[in-house]
Amino acid sequence: SIRDVLKNKGASVISISADETVYKALEVMAKENVGALLVMNGENLVGILSERDYARKVILEGRSSLKTSVEKIMTDKILYITPDTSVEEGLALMSDKRCRHLPVLEGDKLIGVVSIGDLVKANVAEKEFMISQLENYILSS
Repeated sequence: SIRDVLKNKGASVISISADETVYKALEVMAKENVGALLVMNGENLVGILSERDYARKVILEGRSSLKTSVEKIMTDKILYITPDTSVEEGLALMSDKRCRHLPVLEGDKLIGVVSIGDLVKANVAEKEFMISQLENYILSS
């Protein structure tokens, strides 16, 4: 489940305020080596800002990252999953909606974020474990 993924990777969330500049957001993404930031208003999740948002809504529209606020270009229709969602369901949602990061909400509380890389890694580990168990079963017969 997503809960297991968060236990393994940690539940730290890298975020930014909606009123910060896009330039500041890019600095944070570069420093933290991430491709997206959750956009927060206090404790409330209000959006997500990805490198894709920057490329399509700043550069291609001739905006200045020094003058444009995160709020102007963030994605505010937030897709999310719960900790009880399966890894496969998370991957299916990401694939269907063409997104690479999903916030994890428990009720109204943000408890983490997962990337497509996190879920692929978890999925591969699960398959490797199953293969190992099957090999052990076959060899013990």
